[in-house]
Amino acid sequence: MSPVAETVAGVSLTNPDRVLYPEGGPNKRELALYLEAVAGHMLPFVKRRPLSLVRCPDGIARPCFFQKHLTAGMPQGFHEVTVTERDGDRAPYLYIEDVAGLIGAAQISALELHVWGATIDDLEHPDRLVFDLDPAEDVAFADVRSTARDIRDLLAAANLQSYPLLTGGKGIHVVVPLSGANDWPEVKGFAEAVARTLEKREPGRFIASAAKAKRGGRIFIDWLRNERGATAIAPYSPRARKGAAVAMPVNWTELGSVKSANAYDTRTALRRIAGLKADPWTGYAKGARIAKRTLAAALKASES
Repeated sequence: MSPVAETVAGVSLTNPDRVLYPEGGPNKRELALYLEAVAGHMLPFVKRRPLSLVRCPDGIARPCFFQKHLTAGMPQGFHEVTVTERDGDRAPYLYIEDVAGLIGAAQISALELHVWGATIDDLEHPDRLVFDLDPAEDVAFADVRSTARDIRDLLAAANLQSYPLLTGGKGIHVVVPLSGANDWPEVKGFAEAVARTLEKREPGRFIASAAKAKRGGRIFIDWLRNERGATAIAPYSPRARKGAAVAMPVNWTELGSVKSANAYDTRTALRRIAGLKADPWTGYAKGARIAKRTLAAALKASES
């Protein structure tokens, strides 16, 4: 007997009743409908970018795995872009263009979509920068919020607009749209300079090293997401975590009253979006160029 199938946005969905979140959360059908509903908001941040998917074929109660290469048998909504990897090998990475790609992600039980900082149209020049604020277990979320604002102010002094993203986990991403004028080493170097400056200024509060053993009581300012090939969770993506939390864009005013990084799930996210009067990331499309002189001026101003 062939698996029961339905169609969502023209994409065949097999086993639509499959349980993905055993303790509550969307089944496969509900995940597909969520992605269809948020497509207009999500696709601008996802389409035409190399992706890394977190696939959980049997739900989050069983092993999950990352996939970044296009393989045989993928839904029609997935496409291939050839990427030259660090070792010089060329590999078929996957990307999507439209809502069919999002529904295809649900079809293969891809519960998370992580995106490159560049599009397939120019893989060597990122158009976004991300500071991933990853707190130690003993750090209150209020301290993460405060750190996000500190980074916002430092970036603003460097003429860079930034936007906060609740990750759906325990931290916040401070996301900076870029014009695409800088290459990867420039963007990564800028991000590292910001992180290490903050660590030097307040070593009891911040750390710029990924070593978890040294992180107690501090917030890791992860600048490594800004190197070629690195990815970060996409806005509006679900997470492969208990409760089906969602990575949710908020504005800086809203952030002050948010209680946790997993404040929204796939159900409450839809209610929030339906009730929005304005895009929380208004102005995001106006990316700026990073200039070393503006960073130096911003760091100097912040110390005065």
